Amino acid sequence: MNFDEFLIRISKIKNIPLPAESSQFKMAPPYRQVLLDQQKKAIKTAKKAGVLALFYPDFKGQTTLVLILRKTYKGVHSAQIGFPGGKLEKQDASLEETALRETFEELGVPITRMEVVCELSQIYIPPSNFYVQPFIGISKTTPNFIKQDSEVEAILEVPLHHFLDDKLVATKKVSTSYSVDVEVPAFILNNHIVWGATAMMLSEIKDLLKQII
Repeated sequence: MNFDEFLIRISKIKNIPLPAESSQFKMAPPYRQVLLDQQKKAIKTAKKAGVLALFYPDFKGQTTLVLILRKTYKGVHSAQIGFPGGKLEKQDASLEETALRETFEELGVPITRMEVVCELSQIYIPPSNFYVQPFIGISKTTPNFIKQDSEVEAILEVPLHHFLDDKLVATKKVSTSYSVDVEVPAFILNNHIVWGATAMMLSEIKDLLKQII
């Protein structure tokens, strides 16, 4: 979709009720509810994070979504696909500010070039004990990405029409942070398997966009 048309349509998204868990759970790993039940105490002290689903025009003016491949490290989200974003820091006035700051740090997109359109439903991530607040954002100009080498292995630029293609949703076997291989629902984007919390957030975004596109 041409980005000018996308801008017109995305303005309507604030008036649409969030589908929340009904959307998120379409892409939830099969063991998620068990983990939520096991971590009822931990949830009360969960850390907070903000992430940004940034849409922008590519060099041909077509609407694109950016995701990142995280570095391989000793952590539960090693080498996974996610949104730019990170944990709430003391200097952040809000989780929206966190999402914008982290996107700038990880991708080099100036904060002044980004605009938050709406916030989405929060999601709890059991392995890292984080509550994540996702936002949909736009950049009206094509970003000149500069990846943060210490955090980001690669940048994925996903065309909107690929993201919305139901044929790119599948069931895949993955290795989890609990040392168990399990079949999970996943998006196949730019030949990468996107599952877990990121897929759950993407599911809500997809359901919202399909109401206006």
